[in-house]
Amino acid sequence: MTRLPDFRLETYFSRWEFTARHHLTASDAQTMTLAELLSLADDADRDAFQNLPLGYTETFGDRALREVIAETYENAEADDVICFAGAEEALYLAMNVLLGAGDHAVVVTPNYQAAETVPLALCEVTGVALDPDRDWALDLDAVAAAIRPNTRVVSVNFPNNPTGKIIDATDFTALVRLCDERGIHLFSDEVYRGLERDGVTAPPQACDLSERALSLNVTSKALGLPGLRIGWITCRDRALRSRLERAKHYTTICNSAPSEVLARIALKARDTILGRNRALIASNLPHFEAFFAEFPDDFDWRAPDGGCVAYPRYLGADGVEEFCTRLVEEAGVLLLPAGIYRSELTPTPTDRFRIGIGRRNPEEGLAAFAGWMRTAR
Repeated sequence: MTRLPDFRLETYFSRWEFTARHHLTASDAQTMTLAELLSLADDADRDAFQNLPLGYTETFGDRALREVIAETYENAEADDVICFAGAEEALYLAMNVLLGAGDHAVVVTPNYQAAETVPLALCEVTGVALDPDRDWALDLDAVAAAIRPNTRVVSVNFPNNPTGKIIDATDFTALVRLCDERGIHLFSDEVYRGLERDGVTAPPQACDLSERALSLNVTSKALGLPGLRIGWITCRDRALRSRLERAKHYTTICNSAPSEVLARIALKARDTILGRNRALIASNLPHFEAFFAEFPDDFDWRAPDGGCVAYPRYLGADGVEEFCTRLVEEAGVLLLPAGIYRSELTPTPTDRFRIGIGRRNPEEGLAAFAGWMRTAR
């Protein structure tokens, strides 16, 4: 395995995430306090948390937690689930288990950087770009053309980060069938599932459609609980799940016991939390619509299909990198410029920026943004 490059997004966040006055590019939905989460627990889970022994836990993850996770799928059981310390560990270990020298992977762009840099450190990788001129559509013919005899993985992410695109069920089912016919594992990052806008339907989850497919999810994004650091992969290939467990022995070994109980509480209250977060996004969107409507010569805006991030185009002659730098330095408003999402695999737009729409009270940040636009430019 070759050395991994700097993680551009995390490096950028290390500089600005906790110092910028207005974090307008958050990729997670609004979080809650520990007290708020415990208020959603039943008596048994609240007692389990308060009287929890702080010892080691099972590598696969707490059995009761995996049972609750399995209930979020149509065709999964607890023994099809393995938990990790967030989605990043799950992605990293899955790619290391599935890929090696001499293999090949196909990865959709733009993406969360690790989705391509981890496979690239292991084998040859071909990118297939979502098309910004067709509302970020995925070209299934391009995916098929990218597949080689030694392709082992096709990696996708819907709702997509950073574009907010959701693939329709027909295309997603066709993608799963294509992978199955070629003996390929579909790795499906589904961390924003549950935050679809009104009128937009999420496709089925990959592991429900195929025993070979891996569905990745986490408490961090749609549920807004990144501090728990609990992610999981659901896959009905039990032999593959066992290989993932053995790989985890070299990283975290097991998860935090308090986090597993809290994740169990959150997942049991999933409908309540997701409903709250969808309502928050719906109430936030008019504020973003109004902001971008004020500056039609500067931005090309479209609300996302799902998730809590959008990827507008910046139309200014100074370019999006300089624009975002000046904005955070002069107004304290943090956005993620397109360079964070550049790819080694395909051309990607250079005039976009990620903006988050899932946090409470965005008006203050948008007001600072608008004030800077009116005066500093």
